[in-house]
Amino acid sequence: MSLDWQQLNQDVTALLKEARQRVLEKMQDPLTVDEKTGRKDLVTNVDKGNEQFLITGIRRIDPDAKVLGEEGFGDQLTDIKGRVWIVDPIDGTMNFVKQQDNFAIMIGIYQDGVGQLGYIYDVMNDVLYHGGPQLGGVWANQDPIKAPTNLALRDGLIGASGPLVIHDVAHMQAIVHASAGMRIYGSAGIEMINVMRGKTLGYISHLKPWDFAAGQVLLNTLGVRVSTIDGQPLNMLSSNLVLVATEKAQRDILQIEEDDVSL
Repeated sequence: MSLDWQQLNQDVTALLKEARQRVLEKMQDPLTVDEKTGRKDLVTNVDKGNEQFLITGIRRIDPDAKVLGEEGFGDQLTDIKGRVWIVDPIDGTMNFVKQQDNFAIMIGIYQDGVGQLGYIYDVMNDVLYHGGPQLGGVWANQDPIKAPTNLALRDGLIGASGPLVIHDVAHMQAIVHASAGMRIYGSAGIEMINVMRGKTLGYISHLKPWDFAAGQVLLNTLGVRVSTIDGQPLNMLSSNLVLVATEKAQRDILQIEEDDVSL
């Protein structure tokens, strides 16, 4: 029997709204904050509890699927065959801890490695960005989103990872200099929302699968390119230096990479 994607979308939307409410309630209590790889890589009791809640809901909605979660409560995957849900329970944990703002809950649903549905929930603004090929578009809550203008690099702002620019990884200083300016939001989900909205024309950062899975589905549906920094497809099971950009901006950035390599 074929999967009813419309019903699945309704179920995921309901699950995410409940997850948001749980997060808001937990924010009223003292947080338990631990370091993962260092003082700038944090995890809280809310990250862990929200992932467990989401995975329990996913198992109920789609019991045959596999789940990859940031905090390790899902399956141990060696491939992305079949239907795979990729979950980030709190994207932008540092913002969550320090600002209680500018963070998201994200889910990407893939079938045999191809993105089908994506969800980025801007928690504090209560806006759920959702869509993909199975829905035929992208929406912010109930409002359809148009494809962003296909700007060249010089004509728009670009989101970037601060450390990449400071250390000039992958010629980031030249890329930022060629753009109209750099913005840093501290959350891959919020960065990708800004690209979808046309507020920035791209975003570059080191990302894990749960950081980019949802956004890749949504951005691709809107005609925005998502690739490695050298224009190759992303590995869905490992870290990538990810380039999100309009078609023209991607071409400009790849030219900067090529020109520097050829020197």
